[in-house]
Amino acid sequence: MIHYKTKAEVELMRESSLLVSKTIAEVAKHIKPGVSTHHLDKIAEQFIRDNGATPSFKGYRDFPFATCMSVNDAVVHGFPTKHELKDGDVVSVDVGVFKNGFHGDSAYTFALGDVSEQVKQLLKVTKQSLYKGIEKAVYGNRIGDISFAVQDYTEKQFGYGVVRELVGHGLGRHLHEDPQVPNYGKRGTGAKLKEGMVIAIEPMINMGTKDVYHDEDGWTIRTADKKPSAHYEHNVCVQRGKADILSSFTEIEIAERANINLCSDY
Repeated sequence: MIHYKTKAEVELMRESSLLVSKTIAEVAKHIKPGVSTHHLDKIAEQFIRDNGATPSFKGYRDFPFATCMSVNDAVVHGFPTKHELKDGDVVSVDVGVFKNGFHGDSAYTFALGDVSEQVKQLLKVTKQSLYKGIEKAVYGNRIGDISFAVQDYTEKQFGYGVVRELVGHGLGRHLHEDPQVPNYGKRGTGAKLKEGMVIAIEPMINMGTKDVYHDEDGWTIRTADKKPSAHYEHNVCVQRGKADILSSFTEIEIAERANINLCSDY
């Protein structure tokens, strides 16, 4: 069942979504070689609580952390660990917050220090595919139009692997709501997009194969060929003409450029 939001509810969701963006930007200020993702998780959780919200992920189906920190071949749902990050690592930071009765949920992928041109291209293309999907998130289209836009760009044009087992989703009073939003599919299929529908669009794109597996921790999803993966996510409200992006990458990108330990030229 799809829950459509009123204009007032959308504004509350915007507040939650923008807090997620600010939280990821705070992580971006501290991420560097020698720092553990466990430390970054603590920074994120404190920032969320200091801003009057609670971490959506912590305790969700017994997930023990405030954030998902997925490094290199980890696609999503990575456990923050005390293992220190190193130059060349690719780190997806996925954060959810619950505030004023609504969730926000966004993700951004960072590259530490010197990374290959292939990795830079993966991050660039994955981020671009997110916006290509958002362009289709308008009244009168269908979910499949979003899915096709992401897949066509990443898989057909660049030969990347589009993860099938994990998808975007509706968002609201619950962290995961209907409809599911796959990153692959056919145009003109799936649920019809209507005003007031809020969805999380989140391409999860692998440099190599689309195939993945569960790590022994029961949560972390890794690429089958051990090649890196990228993940970007925005919260979007469907409207007529143009989608309303509730989350933002602006502060994250500013922090990314300001951190000398991060690669931002992609």
